[in-house]
Amino acid sequence: METTTPAQLGLKNTTLSLDQPLLMGIVNITPDSFSDGGKAFDTDQAMARIAQLIHDGADIIDIGAESTRPGATPISAEEEQSRLAPILSKYFNRFDTPLSLDTTKATVAKWGLEQGVSIINDISGGQDVNLVSAVADHEACLVIMHMQGSPETMQDKPNYPEGILASVKGFLAHQIKQADSMGVASIIIDPGIGFGKTLPDNLALIKTLDSLTDLGQPILLGTSNKSFIGALDQSDVSQRVGGSVASTILGWQNGAQLFRVHDIQAHKQAFTVCQAIMKGSAI
Repeated sequence: METTTPAQLGLKNTTLSLDQPLLMGIVNITPDSFSDGGKAFDTDQAMARIAQLIHDGADIIDIGAESTRPGATPISAEEEQSRLAPILSKYFNRFDTPLSLDTTKATVAKWGLEQGVSIINDISGGQDVNLVSAVADHEACLVIMHMQGSPETMQDKPNYPEGILASVKGFLAHQIKQADSMGVASIIIDPGIGFGKTLPDNLALIKTLDSLTDLGQPILLGTSNKSFIGALDQSDVSQRVGGSVASTILGWQNGAQLFRVHDIQAHKQAFTVCQAIMKGSAI
């Protein structure tokens, strides 16, 4: 089927070209995220990390205050918002880089959008119609991700009788249709690497990402530091930059356009070198 992914990502106050890969820098305001829990829990630490990510070339900042690692315990909307409030109160006075909010809660999403957030990154895939409605009302962008189960249970023997690709694609297609019918103007899809997936599932999804392009939405890939990399070479979470970059580059070649990563500098360099080699000259 003909590829119909758009050339631009429309946000409320700006438009980002998808002619070049877009890097989404991760900032976790949590004590327990799998890769960087506690490293940006303090407001000053978080602001310093954001500044560094933008300096290194992040096109979007993705901020989250609830860990979604396998086995993570949910927190209340009140706790999530209280973690975010000191950051969001300062962000737009210091930075003009679009801000994405990683949340599944409609009340937190609505509050964040009122603060100036441009993207709601919903790992539950837009299943809460109140969250989707808030995104539509604020003319924002919605990331629809596939996940089997919840962070607490998702790695408890994930199983896809229909096959991983058919299941992920079917879910994303259904949720796109629903979000579109509710007036969401800008949608990104994410196959949800590591979210209720086995090692073979993750590898198959990255290898066949191009099969999602006919859904007509930009594809976001998040492989950074994830456990499937460690499962391949027994590396610790702090030693997975190489695997993260490799999976990102292959994902890009297979149709992804946005990449949620911890290490912006390494990924920016990798894309620069790859594009120069492909072109035969510096870009």
